[in-house]
Amino acid sequence: MIAPAQTWDILVLAFAQSFTQPSFELFAKLISGWIICPGRHTVTHIIRVIDGEGKHAHDAYHRFLRVGVWSMAVLWKTVAQMIVSVLRLTEALDLDLDDTLFHKSGRKVNGAAIFRDAVRSSGKTVVYALGLNLVILTLRLKPPWGGEPLGLPINLRLYIKDGPSRLQLGKEMITEVAGWLPNHRFTLSCDGAYASLAGRGLPRTQVVSRMRSDAALYELPPKRKKGQRGRPRKKGKRLPTPTEIACRRKKGWVQTTVEKRGKTVESLIYVLPVLWYAVCPNQEVLLVIVRDPDGKQNDDFFFTTDLTAFGAQVAGQYAGRWSIEDTNRNVKQFLGGEDPQSWKDKGPERAAALACWIYSLVWFWYLTNYGTKRSWISLPWYPAKCKPSFTDARAALRRVLWQQRVIPMCDDRPHPLKIIDTLIEALALAA
Repeated sequence: MIAPAQTWDILVLAFAQSFTQPSFELFAKLISGWIICPGRHTVTHIIRVIDGEGKHAHDAYHRFLRVGVWSMAVLWKTVAQMIVSVLRLTEALDLDLDDTLFHKSGRKVNGAAIFRDAVRSSGKTVVYALGLNLVILTLRLKPPWGGEPLGLPINLRLYIKDGPSRLQLGKEMITEVAGWLPNHRFTLSCDGAYASLAGRGLPRTQVVSRMRSDAALYELPPKRKKGQRGRPRKKGKRLPTPTEIACRRKKGWVQTTVEKRGKTVESLIYVLPVLWYAVCPNQEVLLVIVRDPDGKQNDDFFFTTDLTAFGAQVAGQYAGRWSIEDTNRNVKQFLGGEDPQSWKDKGPERAAALACWIYSLVWFWYLTNYGTKRSWISLPWYPAKCKPSFTDARAALRRVLWQQRVIPMCDDRPHPLKIIDTLIEALALAA
């Protein structure tokens, strides 16, 4: 059996072909330092942790991010193929797409602009902030311990004003991933801002998203009669809006259980094939209305391009999209994705992308080494804990990396094992 420390070294070595030998040495140190670094994850702080002896000049790490001759796309491709093959995922893969704001400060941060801050905004107040607007594509996994799914980033694009739209960037990423994984088909879940991807011909991909409550819906155009002249009709009879359908239809509702974030809830489901011409003009979509049986919540309107899907399946599929929100929070809060002070050239985009890439790598390492095994210390004030969080996965890897660094330092001056273990545990759990 291979030790966890060796599996990490082997895992990092799998990306060596993407770099020259000097660049790979910087890359290996940078990502390991990023993981074990406590406090702010600025490049200089990471260097103090991983290269305190100054083997490489500090600006070598900055140049590596800013103008290094390496491709983030190759790293994404390698990690995506590795996750799918090693974890033996099924032919049908679940993807989630969203954009998020990485806050930045400074007068000249390449790629940064003023965008709406979704986290701090509310229904009544819109908050704007300076930062990088990142469009992120994640692979949704069901962990072996059950509960909420994990969202592992497998592609990323920086949205720049006056450049390609977020929809174009999303289509580029999905097409790219489909090329990396030619033997797989996909179900893409995204919020209403990306609903029109349903009509953009994504390869081997079905789309699940929200539908506008006032969407203009139609029946399919009638079949042409023999000998009929003139241009064929593109749409049939106008249907009521989703809100009107939900109010008028008294029959046809089915009460069923829907899986939401690892739990099941009772819901009323109504399903209707419709033509949403503005979004998907060339094919029908399946309108799915989800109602709370107790009437405490408003109706939800979803749709899918998969006409064979069940209503409960579509509702559960969209609810699982929350995993990408959890990923964005973890990358910012626990990996300091917003911290690197890289301002020029490709530096800001690459630093943000590496933070998301490292998040996938940490989870992948944890899943292959621990699976359902317990990796955390039981705490008396949290006795019922039975599922790991990202901080538990990061702490497990930190223990391995700190052991590699601390134990050789103690060879000349032996210390009691208890002291070494206490030190490593403190470093593993440091914020």
